[in-house]
Amino acid sequence: MKSLCLFCGSNKGTRPEYQAAAAAFGRTLAEEGITLVYGAGKVGLMGVAADAALAAGGKVIGVIPEFLKAKEVAHLGLTELHVTQTMHQRKAMMAELSDGFVALPGGFGTFDELFEILTWAQLSVHDKPVGLLDIAGFFQPLLALSRHAVTEGFVPQGNMDLFSHSADISQLLQAMRAYQPKQTAKWLDLAKT
Repeated sequence: MKSLCLFCGSNKGTRPEYQAAAAAFGRTLAEEGITLVYGAGKVGLMGVAADAALAAGGKVIGVIPEFLKAKEVAHLGLTELHVTQTMHQRKAMMAELSDGFVALPGGFGTFDELFEILTWAQLSVHDKPVGLLDIAGFFQPLLALSRHAVTEGFVPQGNMDLFSHSADISQLLQAMRAYQPKQTAKWLDLAKT
């Protein structure tokens, strides 16, 4: 993995652990020579991770749509800053520039990006690893919802293997490096239709 795309909050959240984890994530990527790709914000956990990676000598690539750049939330000190016309173009470019994806705590935007990239994996649009850095148990309700969707027959059990999760950055990166995409990721059981 030479580059990882980060999905996380444009706010810092209520727990100091979230900011500490974002900073540690940025530093870790820089120390391991992994380029951080993200939505180019200077605010929230996004800004914390980017600043930490840059301070540790890392490469950080930001991708932001023009309308958000115009609102002055773009981080102008990045290694590279790409400006798109739409959110869809932003997400496509971030995916293209990345060898994998990691979600830290965040809100609707983080969930949107995470579920879109998981859906793309499910449909074999990409075969890149996806990870959840589960700080302070933030993703436990989402994991419970995902298991519930499996139980209720909306997600094939095997598709739970499309992502890894851990509260430890090193363990998460190790699991992502070991990820082997399944040629048989299922999104529709044609035998039952």
